[in-house]
Amino acid sequence: MTQQNKNIFYILMILAMAGWGASWVNAKVLSSYINEYELIFFRNLFTIITLAPVLIITRKYFYINKRSFLLAILASVIMIVYLKCYFLGTKYGTASLGGALVTTLIPINTFIIMALFWGKKILKKDIFALGLGAVGVLTMLNVWSFSHEQIFSIQNMYFLGASILWPALTITSSKITNTSPMVFGMYMYLISTVIVSLFFVDFSSINYKAFDSIFWLNILVLAVIATTFATTVYFIGIEKLGTNEVSSFIFLVPFFAIIFSIIFLKEEVHITTIIGVILTVIAVKILNNIVIFKKKIEK
Repeated sequence: MTQQNKNIFYILMILAMAGWGASWVNAKVLSSYINEYELIFFRNLFTIITLAPVLIITRKYFYINKRSFLLAILASVIMIVYLKCYFLGTKYGTASLGGALVTTLIPINTFIIMALFWGKKILKKDIFALGLGAVGVLTMLNVWSFSHEQIFSIQNMYFLGASILWPALTITSSKITNTSPMVFGMYMYLISTVIVSLFFVDFSSINYKAFDSIFWLNILVLAVIATTFATTVYFIGIEKLGTNEVSSFIFLVPFFAIIFSIIFLKEEVHITTIIGVILTVIAVKILNNIVIFKKKIEK
């Protein structure tokens, strides 16, 4: 990939991270229109419609083997529970805290799960990073001034649940064989849509008349921009640039979530949230050996 093409792709990666950050704002707005299962249905529906042409254009098509299909069923169930926590946490809490807390906790929780259950080696730097991450999370939750009830509020529990469920989803997805991650994602969206449609969504009780332009704008941004576009760019980025380089862009998500929450929801963001995000971002960088600024090799 030439430097010019890299620069173009960097811009696309920034836009993708902005889409992921905006998704927390979208969920907050949509919570006044629909419940969590209806959100999953409409989000997945438009994601499927827009992702299918992408799979055809990129020649990924729809092949999936038996092992990956069974994993897709398991991943679909995990994703439904994750999206429920994501939606309800944002509904009862703030989009800024959700986007900051969950996004920064996910890589830390992934590391901890891998260390506990898959024997990932923990170095001294990892212990330091985990401690720093813990301080960052506690700072975001503002434990220094909140009461016990506020710290363990329902929205915070949903956010913490989401930060554990996403690593579980990631680890499950990593076990697929001979199947494109994008194709695997398509089957996850299809299966989870079928599950919520059959068991959790009462289509006759949905107030379709309340779906105004604000609703459709947010559901389309959530499905097309935050899911289809962002996910496609992310996976192509892994193929073209490598996991390490692409991972550095994820640090932008909590900051976009905070900025968009201030602009569109007029949320008041506490300085403790900003400080906590910075601390956890540093912790994640140390844990994953991510190099953000590379030194140029002198000729």
